[in-house]
Parts: sequence; structure tokens; C-alpha cells
Amino acid sequence: MNFDFFFSNLPELTITGLAFGAIYALIALGYTMVYGVLQLINFAHSEVFMYGTFATLWVVMALGAADADGVQLIAILIAALLAAMALSALIALALERVAYRPLIKRDAPRLIALISAIGASFVLAELMGLRDRIAGWLHLDDNLSEYVRKAKINNSMAGAIEKPRFEVAGVSISSIDVIVIVAAIGMMILLDQFVRRSRLGKGIRATAQDPETAALMGVNPTRTIQYTFLIGGLMAGVAAFLYMLKLDATNYQVGFLLGVKAFTAAVLGGIGNLRGALLGGLVLGVAENWGQALIGSQWRDVIAFVLLVLILLVRPTGLLGESLGKARA
Repeated sequence: MNFDFFFSNLPELTITGLAFGAIYALIALGYTMVYGVLQLINFAHSEVFMYGTFATLWVVMALGAADADGVQLIAILIAALLAAMALSALIALALERVAYRPLIKRDAPRLIALISAIGASFVLAELMGLRDRIAGWLHLDDNLSEYVRKAKINNSMAGAIEKPRFEVAGVSISSIDVIVIVAAIGMMILLDQFVRRSRLGKGIRATAQDPETAALMGVNPTRTIQYTFLIGGLMAGVAAFLYMLKLDATNYQVGFLLGVKAFTAAVLGGIGNLRGALLGGLVLGVAENWGQALIGSQWRDVIAFVLLVLILLVRPTGLLGESLGKARA
């Protein structure tokens, strides 16, 4: 174990881990929201995130972020963020409409809904991986060649955005890490307060706690489920934008491992718990980063799932364990 490297770089490792954990937490919100309301795991949520990464990449490419600076660069980044949120939200709503609503109306077993989600996940991923062929079928491959070429490998926006570093008490910190952590925590706080205090949020919580009684009290369950998917998609879009700011590259399979880790974060914090998603994501990100510094980067993914098993052995409901439906007003 490399204890010397670990202790000499502990502050930097912690901050980087928090940045990764913040991204996991934002993705985890989609799993948490849907599970809280429907008691279902939306395994296609990882592809909702993946589409947001491509929206970010394409806007940055189309608007020429590499040649921009100052106010123009800020405007491009805002446009990329809005595009990521919009596309992820649209994909999430399409998932609800196509993969879930028909099954919910027929009162299908949850296993069937789970299989539907897994199938939708593969379909969405392969559609992105075959975008070059789809553009060819539509005779748009010449016009869109910059966006659809190399469809099966990493697509990068490296160099388009500078990543300055600064020092605090002798610790070198990336400005991007600070932006990711602050933005993610800010979005989590806004969502938490929205769900707890707004009329729509109270409707979501009521549906999560007792859908039949909520419907009798005037809450439209179909619309509530739609809004739940919409909110999860918007948060996945924010996560996708922050992920691209930090790592620069994406591909059609990027959502798989990120989705599994985000689901792990949701379970770790307490599935169905908004604050648990944040806590689980941050704990997971820091534990991964510390672990890979100690025993090697090849063990990063192993550490994440070993941590999940150990915590669930002690607390089967997760670190916080309070469901969305039981959240206090």
C-alpha cells in the first residue's frame, strides 16, 4: 500500500473524490425519485445521463468553445448546460411514456417493468452507437459528419475549456472540481427544498407514500410520475454537463458504469432518499479515490462495491434509510 503518496496528497484526493461523488449523487437522484414513487429501478436512467453528455459535447463543438473566451465562453457553457438538461429530460419523458406507462396502466408485475427498463437502456445506447448509420440512411452524413463519425469510440472536447488550478494553504485545487462540487450540492439543496415545500413536491411525496389516497385527494398520478421522470432527467443533464467539464470525453457506453455506481450511491445513502443520494454519492466518490491511491487504480470499481456490501451489512436500509414518501415537510 502506498501510504506515503496517500497522506502527502490527501487533500487533493479528497477534493477530487468529492467531485466524482457529486456527479454520482446527481445521477442517483433519477433512481431515487423513480423508486420513491413507483418502487421500480429505472435502469435506463444511465442512458438519460449519456445523452446529456453528447448534448454538451455537440453544443461546445457547434458554438466553437475552443476559440471563445470571457463572456462568450460563459454563454456557450450555459447553452451546453441547458441543452444537456433539455435532451436528458426529453429522453426521460420518452422512457416514461414508452417503457413504463403502458405497463403501469396494465398493472404489470415489477419484474416486467425492470426488463422493459433494461431493454430500453440497450436500445438507447445502441441508437447513439449507430448514429453514423442513421445519419447515412437519412442522407445527412455529410452535413453531420463532425457529430456522427467515430460513433463507437470516445468523442472528446479536450482543450475546448481551460482548467486552471489555484492553491489554498499549499494545496493545489482544480477550479473545475470546485465548480462541480458547489454546483451539485446547490442543485441538491434546491431539489430537496422543492420536493419538501412546493405543491408539486408534496404531490410527489404523497404519491410515493400512498398513491391511492393521493389520487383521492386530487393528485393526478400519471402527471406526478411524468414530473418525477422529468426532474430526474434534468438532474441527469446537470450531471452530464459537469461530467464533461471534468473528464472532457464521452461515448455511447459511458452511462453503464456511471449508472451502476450512481445506483450504488443511491442504495448506499438509502434508496428513495434525496439527501441519502447526496451522502451516498459523496461517500462513494471519496472512498474510491482514497482506495485507488492506496492500492492502485485497477481496484477503483472493486472498492465501490465492497463498500456498498459492508455498509449494507450494518445498515440494510442505507446510511439514512428514510424513503421519499416519509420525508418530513
